[in-house]
Amino acid sequence: MERRKHNRNQWAKKAEYFLSVAGGIVGLGNVWRFPYLCYKNGGGVFLVPYLFFLMTCGVPLFLLETALGQCISKSGIICWEDVCPFFGGIGYANEIVSFYSSISYIIILAWAFFYLFHSLSQELPWAICSNTWNTASCKEFNKTKLFTNWTKVDNATSPALEFWDRRVLNISRGIDKLGSVNWEMALCLLLAWIICYFCIWKGVKSAGKVVYFTVSFIYIMLIILLVRGLTLPGAKDGIIYYLYPEPSRLADPQVWMEAGTQIFFSYTLCLGVLTALSSCNKYSNDCYRDCVYLCLLNSGTSFLAGFTVFSTLGFMAYEQGVPIDEVAESGPGLIFIVYPHAISMMPVPQLWTFCLFIMVILLGLDTQFLGVENIMIAAKDMFPHYFQKEGRLQAFLLVFSIFGFLVGLPMVAEGGIYIFQLIDYYACSGTCLLFIASFQCICIGWVYGADRFYDNMEDMIGYRPGPFIKYCWTFFTPVICIGTFIFSLVDYTPLKYNNTYEYPEWGYALGWLISLSSIIPMPLWMLFKLLRAKGTLCEVSGRETCSNDQESVPLTLPI
Repeated sequence: MERRKHNRNQWAKKAEYFLSVAGGIVGLGNVWRFPYLCYKNGGGVFLVPYLFFLMTCGVPLFLLETALGQCISKSGIICWEDVCPFFGGIGYANEIVSFYSSISYIIILAWAFFYLFHSLSQELPWAICSNTWNTASCKEFNKTKLFTNWTKVDNATSPALEFWDRRVLNISRGIDKLGSVNWEMALCLLLAWIICYFCIWKGVKSAGKVVYFTVSFIYIMLIILLVRGLTLPGAKDGIIYYLYPEPSRLADPQVWMEAGTQIFFSYTLCLGVLTALSSCNKYSNDCYRDCVYLCLLNSGTSFLAGFTVFSTLGFMAYEQGVPIDEVAESGPGLIFIVYPHAISMMPVPQLWTFCLFIMVILLGLDTQFLGVENIMIAAKDMFPHYFQKEGRLQAFLLVFSIFGFLVGLPMVAEGGIYIFQLIDYYACSGTCLLFIASFQCICIGWVYGADRFYDNMEDMIGYRPGPFIKYCWTFFTPVICIGTFIFSLVDYTPLKYNNTYEYPEWGYALGWLISLSSIIPMPLWMLFKLLRAKGTLCEVSGRETCSNDQESVPLTLPI
């Protein structure tokens, strides 16, 4: 692998790169997914499978992607073709998953903006039952329990649930009843895209400046909410519930599966984002040290967020006299139903709700604009001569933003939540990422050679990392990823919205097509290369395998 010498925008300061990656990997999954998984899967013992997957998959893949981008100074598509043209499809698979993530993730930002604006109301609309959209079954928290899981129990529903279902989503009966667009939500979606555009319209130069504010403010808000949560009655019970160990859960394969999925979900692996961002580093940057610090920061934030969430849920359970497992929730249900309802019980709820959704928006924005920046960098690297002209990249970003907004409009319609969950479940799931990760490890660990890649890293950072990472690339990570991928297919459960609504057959077929579109570029690319190569399959394979060639040059096909 040769060091590339060419003009490329670089981060003005090391801190800009570090904060950008931190903002990209520290996202909503740290707040709404990890704490719930920890409580659901045995409390403190969940950290055992979590740390196992972190050490054998998370850190090795994180380092692989960042070192690759820094060494070649190109985005994922070009990087993988340079390393081995036979595996060039990996880069395209990365970008497709990143695209799906970008058009769906921003919907969460639109919801968050909608809640933020309503938090400025004199009386929070999700705390009362006197709104025009409320039904006769709506009961305020001091008159009944809060029933979560987005369902009705004993013919009673919470105002927070009705605000979500009937005001935010205005949900229809199914995906085949798309209905009309909620234009208030559409305006919030437009606002999210406008902010995203101006955050990255100058590339890393503008994105690097934005993260100073966004990342810092995220941690300020998280600490404020944590301190407030810890001072509430019932907080101690919530934290005990969060961490109480159940060692017997370690025998459940599903616990290990969810731990592995969480690592891929929260570390932005196999999306090409890490490769694209590190491609703007100086060649001599110590990417190994960055990897260790960023992984510690990300997992530490997840753990800290658990205290913030469960201290508040403990207070909520205390106020209503119900067990914590009746208020614990994951995903959008936590951020947009349970947490706002819990905050509405506090003094000055408008202030704490405003802090919550400012934090949610900043968490989402960092991840969103870096995902879009990844696509912009890939486009610029694929067509360097076209984008050399001033203003063309900004124009392409504008077109992409408009396209993303238009594609997102169906997801803010009455049946939009069904489309959103379909994309999230099938395109951005751990299953697709596990398949891509397996190819990445095989390419670097076996085809290019882990020792050769270590030589490249030594040339960059001046030393060789410990051998454990190398063994992970070669053996542990691909075996674990392939095994977990197979288990996820065997244990496959069709998507259900709210655990009740079953999609029509064409909906599941569409979901699988979306999923296949994320991973099919890799085998298709290999087939394309084999068909174009001259000679028999054995001869072509022989020319591709450079195991005896120890020179640090790209592995290439004579095509």
